[in-house]
Amino acid sequence: MCTSISFKTKDHYFGRNLDYEFSYNESVTVTPRKYAFRFRHAGRIVSHYAMIGMAFVQDDYPLYYDATNEKGLSMAGLNFPGYAHYFDVQQDKINIAPFEFVPFVLAQCVTVDEARALIEKVNLCAENFSAQLVASPLHWHIADSESSIVVESTRDGLKIFDDPVGVMTNSPTFDFHLLNLTHYLGATREIANNRFAPDLSLSAYSRGAGGFGLPGDLSSASRFVRASFALNNSVCDDDEASSVGHFFQLLGCVAQQKGSCAVEHGYEYTIYSSCCNTVSGVYYYTTYNNGCLTAVDMRREDLDGKTLVSYPLRTEQQIVWEKSAKNIR
Repeated sequence: MCTSISFKTKDHYFGRNLDYEFSYNESVTVTPRKYAFRFRHAGRIVSHYAMIGMAFVQDDYPLYYDATNEKGLSMAGLNFPGYAHYFDVQQDKINIAPFEFVPFVLAQCVTVDEARALIEKVNLCAENFSAQLVASPLHWHIADSESSIVVESTRDGLKIFDDPVGVMTNSPTFDFHLLNLTHYLGATREIANNRFAPDLSLSAYSRGAGGFGLPGDLSSASRFVRASFALNNSVCDDDEASSVGHFFQLLGCVAQQKGSCAVEHGYEYTIYSSCCNTVSGVYYYTTYNNGCLTAVDMRREDLDGKTLVSYPLRTEQQIVWEKSAKNIR
């Protein structure tokens, strides 16, 4: 399962936790403008916006988990089991396979409004990348610096939801998550007041009691509530270091530790966390065993090239050792 966030200070930031039980050896991948995207049912795009994100590169094709293009539009695919449904090819639609959806949108669109207009013409078709890599059940979070939407393909068809919260998690459908927030209308960052019985002498015994009742489990519904509360009560300076550091703190409040969530073949955990400055094109990430920030700057690459550029993840813990006072003197 996963959590994605859209966050703005002076610049705009977009990123996510990828929570799963194993890694596909994904890498930070830059797709330059002249890399030729070949779509199964929609032809080719040979000139497009460059993009950077986390991808599993297979047969020289970037299977993006999340990405941001050079214009600042971002997109992430999150697990949507039990609800995602893909359709047969439809002659009156642009037929796009789920694994093609991120590059198809980011290659052509600058804003959420442009993405919405394009997606309204799309049919997400039931097409596997290969016999070994079958289509994952996904829904998608798309954001620019001004707005955010969620795209879901279910048996009822393709739906586009406005996302005023700036957060997305997993199943069930997005409208449920928005409705579920109303269960927590009383949660506040302020000091808790006695509303239980004003005539009783009751007072909070701890700081943070105003948020009493916020869920602490790892379910998608609870992570949505917790991330929404943290994001929409954020207080952060607008410089880059503060903004990026704060973003990873937001993701940290919904991160998963090995052993906390058992699944059929092991334990789900936060494999990586990412944060892209969508203005500068710098993609930051941490991994489960390496809390040190690593950054890749898209604009240092040849964005007019034709070849993918990938950076393997730094997964071994990096520790900064202080020199002893004796050596400093």
